[in-house]
Amino acid sequence: MSKIIVVTGASSGIGALSARALARAGHTVYAGMRDTGGRNAPQVEAAAAYAREHGADLRSVELDVSSQESVDAAIASVVAEHGRLDVVVHNAGHMALGPAEAFTPEQLAQLYDTNAIGTQRVNRAALPHLRAQRDGLLVWVSSSSVRGGTPPYLAPYFAAKAAMDSLAVSYAAELARFGIDTTIIVPGAFTAGTNHFPHSGHPADTAVEAAYEERYAGLSDQVGRKLAEITPPDADVAKVAEELARVVDLPKGERPFRVHIDPADDGGWLVAEVGDRIRAEFLRRIDLADLLTPARG
Repeated sequence: MSKIIVVTGASSGIGALSARALARAGHTVYAGMRDTGGRNAPQVEAAAAYAREHGADLRSVELDVSSQESVDAAIASVVAEHGRLDVVVHNAGHMALGPAEAFTPEQLAQLYDTNAIGTQRVNRAALPHLRAQRDGLLVWVSSSSVRGGTPPYLAPYFAAKAAMDSLAVSYAAELARFGIDTTIIVPGAFTAGTNHFPHSGHPADTAVEAAYEERYAGLSDQVGRKLAEITPPDADVAKVAEELARVVDLPKGERPFRVHIDPADDGGWLVAEVGDRIRAEFLRRIDLADLLTPARG
């Protein structure tokens, strides 16, 4: 059955690829992005061209996860047009690269806002509709860094993604009795095919950054270079989008709770497997096993 889907952060990278993959699968997809009439106007036209070329129902919608007003307006417009909303893909995110101490508290707050708090704004706009329907799906695009190998100089991003992942886990149980399903998609460190590394933020405190450079000279370049080296040459970030689209098309209650797509294999899948098993066992121990799957009625 064709679904009405909103994807956040869909101007480029995994978000854009996922929106296209979902539209190719026959769904009506809204690619959410900021500044559709300005900076992202070329991306809006690219999405429209893709839709024409592939006969797909891919649309763009102004959606800035840092603004509740923007999020509310975007979700309201989608629901007004179709009378429902079936899937929300929490993809919007931003990376920052540099020594943790050199980032100001305000910079960390901004990263948390984009990567974690933005999902809360979207949920508060979308979930009333999904709860009323007693049906729906939240897909959260996490990161293998949440539980896998964590190279230095990426702490603010890793911490923000961990916060988002933790929200996803708690929301899964709290939404199950409303019939709302949850899947957490976990990409690894794809160094090509996204704008994460090229567009990453940098510390505001350049003096502290310089002090670290004395002891960790060239570390930022080393991290990027080594991540690229351990990633197989055939690694394609489009596989993340393809897997996301596959999960959306699975029947309710049969979707995996967490899916890893990590060609470099940083080990995050193993830690997540243990953590998710412990979560499930604990919910069973306190007689809340029904929260492990979405209610069907």
